[in-house]
Amino acid sequence: MVKMSDPVSAPQTEQQVTLATADGWTLAGRLFLPDVEPILAIVLHGATGVPRDYYAKFAAWLAAARQAAVLIYDYRDCGQSARGSVRVARSDMGDWAVTDQAAALDWLADRFADLPLEVVGHSLGGMGLPFHERADRVRRLTTVATGPSHWTRHPMHYIGKAAAFWFVLGPVATLLLGYLPGRILGQGEDLPARAFWQWRRWCTTRGFYRRDWGRALPQPDLTRMTGEVRLIAVADDPMIPPPVVRDHAAFFPAATISHLVVKPQEVGVTAIGHLRLFSERCKAAWPLVAGV
Repeated sequence: MVKMSDPVSAPQTEQQVTLATADGWTLAGRLFLPDVEPILAIVLHGATGVPRDYYAKFAAWLAAARQAAVLIYDYRDCGQSARGSVRVARSDMGDWAVTDQAAALDWLADRFADLPLEVVGHSLGGMGLPFHERADRVRRLTTVATGPSHWTRHPMHYIGKAAAFWFVLGPVATLLLGYLPGRILGQGEDLPARAFWQWRRWCTTRGFYRRDWGRALPQPDLTRMTGEVRLIAVADDPMIPPPVVRDHAAFFPAATISHLVVKPQEVGVTAIGHLRLFSERCKAAWPLVAGV
């Protein structure tokens, strides 16, 4: 088991902040500061349908562990950034990965202009950097359970569940209700219909989101990120298994790539899966994510 101290017990400051996107949205953020002057700024981009507050304890720990200013936030139409009913929401995955993630990165880069900048991305949170103009400011990108998924590339025991979700349950529920009931289907919070359909297109198409480049998504610049990219997989993650995480390296040809697979037994738990690595029950794994 990985051993660690508990620096989060040190006094800290938290601020509620707002982030303005290029297309006029206001996103609700939380900024965690260490009890001393920060030497680093880190933005954490969350996974699809996962509210920012899920990451709060990790962010507070990270602020103390790395003496960093750490920003978490909700994407538009999600959590504290929602404006109304999910039935009328029009946002999609591209809005979150491209526009909202860029807004958070830009805000942090402006607020801490003299500090090194890093990004931690969970699942969808690790996909947007090639689209961001300030990717060249990022010293390190750490992705957790991020990769170009396809419904046929899950472990055998999970393929039937994935096929049912993408081809039956997800489409039927979204057509009937006007949104994806994420809580019922085990995919996090409810999602706007546009987000589900785009997500489905990516996960049922070879090449994942490349199909949308220059169309629903801008053309990315894969050479912008020249720093360190740490690709972290979870051994028992059936949604984005380790081989798929390794394939994510193709989106960062100019970066220095490293790979890490976290095994549940190494951190003293029986299971982690796709979403639990940032939970307190997996706290022993947090130094691996932080790179400390």
